[in-house]
Amino acid sequence: MNHAVRLFLVPLLLAAPASAQVKLPGDPHAGDPVGIVADPCPSRAEETDPEGRDMRKLHQVTRDWAQLCRYHRDNAAVRGQPVSVVFMGDSITDGWIKGDPDFFKEGRIDRGIGGQTTPQMLVRFREDVIALKPKAVHIMAGTNDIAGNTGAATMAMVQGNIQGMAELARANGIKVILASIPPAAAFPWSPDKRPAPQIAEMNAWLKRYAAAEGFTYVDYHPALATAEGAMKPGFANDGVHPTPAGYAAMRPVALEAIRRTLGK
Repeated sequence: MNHAVRLFLVPLLLAAPASAQVKLPGDPHAGDPVGIVADPCPSRAEETDPEGRDMRKLHQVTRDWAQLCRYHRDNAAVRGQPVSVVFMGDSITDGWIKGDPDFFKEGRIDRGIGGQTTPQMLVRFREDVIALKPKAVHIMAGTNDIAGNTGAATMAMVQGNIQGMAELARANGIKVILASIPPAAAFPWSPDKRPAPQIAEMNAWLKRYAAAEGFTYVDYHPALATAEGAMKPGFANDGVHPTPAGYAAMRPVALEAIRRTLGK
């Protein structure tokens, strides 16, 4: 989508009522349902051209900000089956099933979505975690909040979103595993940030919060991080997202956390 078209469509999509939104020219999502409907997530082929991907992103911003449709049908297929642990997170969790597909068996379910921040995860927590009735949830969140993917926030706001997910899990009989934010010295998509100090601050809070509430805290830094708080060489392809070698280093740490939480 060229810059001029984007400048025209973004304000229109944000400001227009639903009746106007469905009439936008060239929008492949124009016929999608709005309002309260039986099926809010129509099936469609993945867009491969840049303009189609841009339009899909606009659709997500205006109509599916939390991306509840991402796992809508997968969740329906899982309900009623035994689920051990749901892994809630961003692209680091999203990529885990590709980097180590054999890890996601024995009732372990991946519900990561690339780019997401904690408020988006909190919105979809009921659909993507609680409704699956797992024994435990593994929450790894905060990377994209520090990067500013959905704007500005205070530490307290991010922590409050994580607390909200943990409290929802506990209220529904789901045990909580809080994961450290993985190491990163820089974000390629947010190059002005120097995240290591904020990651360290958030992880210190996560550890204290988990101890105070009786949750399991799982720290991936000893396996992944250099002394400076960056990813060890070979463990990430961009300094943030683990390679298969990075996920292999995370696997035993995760399994031990699950054992401590569920006793197996």
